[in-house]
Amino acid sequence: MRAWLRQHAIFLLVFTLAGLALRLVFLWKFRFLAGDSFIYGDLARNWMQHHAYAMTEDGALAPTLIRLPGYPLFLVAIWSIFGIEHYTAVMVAQILLDLGTCFVVAEVARETAGGRAARIAFALCALCVFFANYDATALTEPLAIFFAALALLGAVKGLDRLREQRWVTWWTVCGLATGAGVILRPDGGILLAAIGLYLLLWTIRQGDVRRVVAAGLLVAALGLAPLVPWTIRNHRVFGQFQPLAPRYANNPNEYAPTGFYSWVRTWIVDYISVEDIFWHVPGEELDASKLPARAIDSEPQRLQTLRLFETYNQSLKMPPELDTQFRALAEQRIAANRLRYYLWLPLLRVADMWLRPRTEALPLNSRWWEFRDDPRGSAIGTALGAANLALIVLAIVGAVRGQVRFAGIMLLWIVLRSAFLSTLENPEPRYVLECYPAVLVFAAAVFRRNNQTP
Repeated sequence: MRAWLRQHAIFLLVFTLAGLALRLVFLWKFRFLAGDSFIYGDLARNWMQHHAYAMTEDGALAPTLIRLPGYPLFLVAIWSIFGIEHYTAVMVAQILLDLGTCFVVAEVARETAGGRAARIAFALCALCVFFANYDATALTEPLAIFFAALALLGAVKGLDRLREQRWVTWWTVCGLATGAGVILRPDGGILLAAIGLYLLLWTIRQGDVRRVVAAGLLVAALGLAPLVPWTIRNHRVFGQFQPLAPRYANNPNEYAPTGFYSWVRTWIVDYISVEDIFWHVPGEELDASKLPARAIDSEPQRLQTLRLFETYNQSLKMPPELDTQFRALAEQRIAANRLRYYLWLPLLRVADMWLRPRTEALPLNSRWWEFRDDPRGSAIGTALGAANLALIVLAIVGAVRGQVRFAGIMLLWIVLRSAFLSTLENPEPRYVLECYPAVLVFAAAVFRRNNQTP
């Protein structure tokens, strides 16, 4: 790696500076604080000032488990140096970490597809507008992407060195990076599952049992270790076994409208419906005119849906009795078309997350295809969508060619994460960004010289 860095120092410097400039433009022009940003910020502030992992509710501290402590801990580390609620410092730190991701992705590509692919992967990562966009937000994505890339690097190097003494070092890196991802987001464990499944398949094919099992146990132990104190804390504070954050981000004894969520899953496909409908409950009015045609199958069902919307809009709350009626409507729709619910809609949700232009963190109309309302924004959205599509097509070509060593572990990661995301009722495009280090490696492999040895 050191020799490769010295050999291509000018190339790497040029694209590092280009990547830095791109990210600073996003920081200057498009910095974005989402609702989740303030939740994380409130947790970090209370952790620093009151030594309590709690939210501020009506001026009082309320212990919570709705978010894992990884990102609040990152905020605490930054704010301890630069001051509480210094979000600019957080974003600058994320920019620097993301530039580090470029080197990690390049090393994964070098290890699996050769030096030329490594340079291409570095350039693609440095100029990736989707990474740069989220560097200028106070959200978990930059950290989750970095640790996913680092875990993949540890895994491919560990596999390549199973018969050498250094295998323990790289599997330790893999385990620590996986653990960092797990404590950041509850879905971080999917990468741990992908690595475990690949090691199982490797054992079956290669027959190298002892070291592979040892590597798997090491990664599992390190990957799950950060959850131990979190689980103990939740049991002590809430009297519940909760090793992760709850799926619906609700505290114990806090009601979650699961019936409404079930109904949403019977029709939701794209991110625009998340903004139009899903995020409005509770607290905001629901506009039935924003429902897509697939949300209603018949005239009686339309009348029933309108009645439920009208009932909700009167109080802007989702009490259990109303939630039960949404569940009944969901069960009716599922029974009428199970294939739609269990196959077509999940596939379409995954397709939307992968193919959408990713304008949700930009000051652009989410309905990017409506050129008449915002021609400039629609043109930008279309360009971003085209860039994203080109990257995915390249990645597919790179994967199909079969020139990437240990491609199976990256493909398993993508498939398992996509399968999990298909079950969500809020298809947000940012959720697949953690897979993009693997996407970039596959895309870069297209430009690998056929006679080149990694």
